[in-house]
Amino acid sequence: MAIPDFQTIMLPLLRHLEDGRERGNQDTLDHLARHFGLTEDELAQLLPSGRARLFVNRVAWAKTHLKASGLIDSPRRGFYKMTPRGREVLKTNPDRVDLRLLRTFPEYQEFRTSKREGTLEGATGGVETKDQDQLTPEEHLEYGYQKVREDLAAEILSRVKGASPGFFERVVVELLVAMGYGGSRQDAGSTVGRSGDGGIDGVIKEDRLGLDVIYVQAKRWDTTVGRPEIQKFAGALQGQRAKKGVFITTSDFSKDAEEYAARIDTRIVLINGSTLAKLMIDHGVGVTSVASYEVKRIDSDYFDEDTV
Repeated sequence: MAIPDFQTIMLPLLRHLEDGRERGNQDTLDHLARHFGLTEDELAQLLPSGRARLFVNRVAWAKTHLKASGLIDSPRRGFYKMTPRGREVLKTNPDRVDLRLLRTFPEYQEFRTSKREGTLEGATGGVETKDQDQLTPEEHLEYGYQKVREDLAAEILSRVKGASPGFFERVVVELLVAMGYGGSRQDAGSTVGRSGDGGIDGVIKEDRLGLDVIYVQAKRWDTTVGRPEIQKFAGALQGQRAKKGVFITTSDFSKDAEEYAARIDTRIVLINGSTLAKLMIDHGVGVTSVASYEVKRIDSDYFDEDTV
């Protein structure tokens, strides 16, 4: 099954604490993972940034909301237990514990009000959708960021496809240099887009010292690149006794072309239009920074008085 949203986690989490004992974070995570039947692959799933596990993040936010409503408490760092209010809620045998139920408690209403102040949610009158309520704050940020990247990548690719062949060569050169290949911009520019020798558009240094070289083929195409083009490029590499090549296109590669490139001895890296745009974003080619946000979390050790 898919990883449950943080609201779906609330009731099983509450029942996990029903015996009144303090439960540590890992104990709770293990219990809930078994309850939802999550696989190792699902438990390893990360947020888009790759910096935190999705399931761990959602359990943490389920605890945050339950604690804000007074249903659970944290007597010491990393441990939680049921409160009398939480026990009363379970006595009603609810089918689900979600934000609609939590909003019936004054403490939670105050928690949500303080969260909304100065935010977009506050500016829109606190209107919330089902999808919004299913995401944690980190997920809102990360999925929003991914949407911005996807839209930007689509615009970049559209601009590159509409540019001249000379501009496309410039993009290829500047990207390779930004990625650490080709030595200087001048060195790379003098070797890419000049050769056209047997299916090779250029030769670029693999490192700044030029200890090895990479052969480049760049196609500003709208149609899919098939196996014949990759075979032609591979043959050109063999003619140069070269073992490494990069084939860059603004379109895409057929499955047959990808399988052929993966099967032959010569190492050919295929970069399609989507990957090209993402690499340009990652390496700052053709884009500029508009804003940056630093996300911080609580330092639990700082507030642990026993360590002072």
